[in-house]
Parts: sequence; structure tokens; C-alpha cells
Amino acid sequence: MPLTVEDLDLDGVKLVTPKRIEDSRGSFCETYNRRQFADAGITADFIQDNQSVSAPAYTVRGLHYQSPPFAQAKLVRVLKGSIVDVVVDVRKGSPDYGKWVKAVLSAENGVQIFVPRGYLHGFVTLEPDTHVAYKVDAYYDRASDGAVKWDDPDLGIDWGVDSGKAVLSDKDKAAPAFSAFESPF
Repeated sequence: MPLTVEDLDLDGVKLVTPKRIEDSRGSFCETYNRRQFADAGITADFIQDNQSVSAPAYTVRGLHYQSPPFAQAKLVRVLKGSIVDVVVDVRKGSPDYGKWVKAVLSAENGVQIFVPRGYLHGFVTLEPDTHVAYKVDAYYDRASDGAVKWDDPDLGIDWGVDSGKAVLSDKDKAAPAFSAFESPF
């Protein structure tokens, strides 16, 4: 089953849309096929699947990262609901350092985003009861876990949500400013 891959404006960040087969019963698609992904230039060796459920709309998760040697590449998709997904380049020496891209992912459109290592990642839910699944290529390590303020003015990310409506974890509320961030990448 072929898939469509679109390169975004940051090196290695890709939108992936698996082909859906539909009939009177509903639909079917392969959300991940190692051979097809490798043919599309995505060679991460995924070792763990994660899932988040966000009850209220406008739940923000991010901007997160894990420092090397536990840095993670991610393949993110929405099982129920919709999100605005954001990726920020924080690779030292990158000509795109501090630049970001975003995409709308939903259960309806089936679009996935591939986030390589060396990027901050986050999303905001657009609907209540949104379920997000993502594959990662490294195990979680609490000591390597980090975050940057999601609505930092130096980044200027257009999340499409008023900061007063955003629902944040304590970790994300306390995340440091981008100007204080020392990239480990």
C-alpha cells in the first residue's frame, strides 16, 4: 500500500499520509510499514509506542525533548480528534535554528508527522477527548527529559489558541524560556 510523503521546511521533518482503503464497512490502512518508510527516507528504529489522551480541547503538550543519548525521533498520529502539531529546530549550527513548522493532524485526515532527533516537539488539541499515538526510537529517560515554554515570544509560534484557554501540565507551566535553553543537540 503506497503512502504519500511530504518534506516540510525543516530538514528531515516529514508529513506522511498512508493510503486508506474504504468500503461499506469503513476503512483500513497500514499506519507503519518499515520497508515503505525506509524507501521514503525514514529509517528510525522504533522501539516503543506511546499514547496520550487529552480530555479538554486546547490541551498543550510541549515543547518537549530528550537529551542525547536518549534523544528520540517520533512518528506522531491522531487516533481520535485533532491537533496542531509543532516542531522546532534546535540543532546547534543549523541554519534553521529556532525556526518551526506546524501541521494539522486528525483522525479524519490520517496525516502523521515524522520528527527526527534534534527538534523540540509539541501539540495542542483542537477537540475534547483527543487521542494521540506516537512511536519513538529511544526509551524514555527522566533525567534526559526537558521542555521549553510553548508560547515563548522569541519563537513566535502561531498555535491557533489563546494562551488563556491553554490547559498545561505543571511541567509545561514551569518550562524555561527559549533564550535560557541550552541545546544538547
